[in-house]
Amino acid sequence: MLKIAVTGSAGSGKTSVCNRFRELSVKIISSDVLAREAVAEGSPAYNKIVNYFGKKVLTEDGSLNRRMLRRIIINDNSAKEALESFVHPEIIKLMHSQMIKAEKDENHVVLVEVPLLFELGIESRFDVVVVVISDRKLRVKRLMDRDDVSREDAEALLSHQLPDEDKATRAEFVIKNDGSFAQMIRSVDHLYKDLVQKYVKEFENA
Repeated sequence: MLKIAVTGSAGSGKTSVCNRFRELSVKIISSDVLAREAVAEGSPAYNKIVNYFGKKVLTEDGSLNRRMLRRIIINDNSAKEALESFVHPEIIKLMHSQMIKAEKDENHVVLVEVPLLFELGIESRFDVVVVVISDRKLRVKRLMDRDDVSREDAEALLSHQLPDEDKATRAEFVIKNDGSFAQMIRSVDHLYKDLVQKYVKEFENA
C-alpha cells in the first residue's frame, strides 16, 4: 500500500486538498478526526488534560472546549508542550492502527492528513510527502475567519510551526494554494495523475 502524508501550516488548505483526493476515491485518514477521538470523554488523554488544565476547559456537556484550549496554549509554551505530550502519542497510535486497517481492507493508496508531520518526526512512516503551502498573509486571514481569532493569535499560532520553505524542501511534492478553489482542484488532479503513474505502478510491479 502506498502511504502518502499531506502536511502544511495552519490555514494552508490541507483539508480542501484531502477532500479532493477523497473525491478521486483515495482512502483518507484525518489527524484532526483522530485528535477528536484521542480526547474523547473518559480517554487517557482527556483525563490528563482535565487534571492539568482544570474543568474550565470543559463545555457544559463535559467535552473539551477546543477553542479555549487553543487560546490558552497560543501564548503559553509550557501549556502547549503539556497538551501535546498528552495528545500526540494517542493520535500517532490511532493513525497507525487506521493505516493497518486500510491495508487489510486492500486499499492500494492511503493518504493521511498530518498537520505536524515534521514537527512530530514521523515523515519516515510514509512513502510520499505532499506539502500544501500558501502566502502567510492569506493563511492568517483564513485562520481569523475559520477560528474566529485575532490577527495576533493567528500569527502566534503560525509562529509555532515550521516555515513553509523548510517543509517544501523535505517533500516530494508541493501544492501552492494561493489561487482560486478551481486552481487548487487542478493542482490536486495533476498530482493525483503523477502519483498513480509513477508510484502506484512501481508498487504494483514490486
